[in-house]
Amino acid sequence: MGPQSKPDYAGLTFPPPPADRPYVLINMVVSADGKVALEGTERGLGSPTDQRLMRELRLHADVVLNGAGTLRASGASPRLQADDLEALRLTRGKAKAPLGAVLSRSGDLPLDRAFFRAPDFDAIVYLSDTAPVERRQAIAATGRTVQTVPAGEEVAAMLRHMRQELGAQLLLVEGGPSLNGELFRRRAVDELFLTVGPVIVGGEAGLTPVEGPRLSTLADPLRLTLVAATPNPATDEVYLHYRCGS
Repeated sequence: MGPQSKPDYAGLTFPPPPADRPYVLINMVVSADGKVALEGTERGLGSPTDQRLMRELRLHADVVLNGAGTLRASGASPRLQADDLEALRLTRGKAKAPLGAVLSRSGDLPLDRAFFRAPDFDAIVYLSDTAPVERRQAIAATGRTVQTVPAGEEVAAMLRHMRQELGAQLLLVEGGPSLNGELFRRRAVDELFLTVGPVIVGGEAGLTPVEGPRLSTLADPLRLTLVAATPNPATDEVYLHYRCGS
């Protein structure tokens, strides 16, 4: 691969976080027609190079967050799965992997997944206080930490807990689209990383990277600032990096 084939996400630096939440990155892969899933999963949209970039972003994160839908569809893990990145985290005084996190309103989660069973990383479940007690107990029985958050304010309470109770400085969000939409709605996204894969999904329906209520109007668009756009002729992907807000 040539010098323009892959950006250096491992070499990035980020500003300090605000007082009430971590500095928030979103990382997603999309098809050329803007869809985030092919037959129900993001697998098949990105190359091994895209996977490496995802892990380079995890290098910086204190917490890696997924929504419950992403966990159900594709699984969830904060692992770096690269010896060089793990070693670099250790030299920075961090654990080999970030803390894994999932946000769920219902507690309807696949408790047999590695997110709940793997011994090589820690994880926390943010669970709405409207979830049934038996589901809360079943999640806690896996050994993962359960943090209850108030209905309707789950995202704000989760971010506040991460920053003020866990001391998290940087949060990496890896989907899904509804969670991304809520974060954007709250203006709680600082940078967006988007890999565009050379695949057309088509169809009348299909999730995009951001779902939920409309966020922009002609008079008041939610605009991004392009930091970098790196083409990769070897994979036919383009890696986009945006900064959010003014």
